[in-house]
Amino acid sequence: MTGKWTSTRFSYGDDGEDPGYTNLTAYAWYWDNSDDQTHSVGQKLPNPWGLYDMHGNVYEYCQDWFGDYPGGFAVDPQGPATGSERVIRGGRFRSGEGDCRSAGRYPGGGYHIPGFRVVLAPGQP
Repeated sequence: MTGKWTSTRFSYGDDGEDPGYTNLTAYAWYWDNSDDQTHSVGQKLPNPWGLYDMHGNVYEYCQDWFGDYPGGFAVDPQGPATGSERVIRGGRFRSGEGDCRSAGRYPGGGYHIPGFRVVLAPGQP
């Protein structure tokens, strides 16, 4: 995974290159294609790191606290050191296209349906 990163709205590129979100269907389960339900992992294309369903399907419940980022340009910005709600991101099966973007982050309140992802690096048991 070293050396790969994106600066685009989606792992596959910017929605400026895909104004109708037609490419998103290949990567995510969201409002227009989910049939209002979650789906098994791996039915869509993976991101550049080989991870599936990072856009849509279920929100990703994150370690970061929800709050403002510091101003200016930052690579892999962290939220505040403390807070009352964790971040959820990535959209879910009931999200609109724009909510599935990589930078989309929301407070993880109880009304959302978060999921979580377990990632095992190559060579780990």
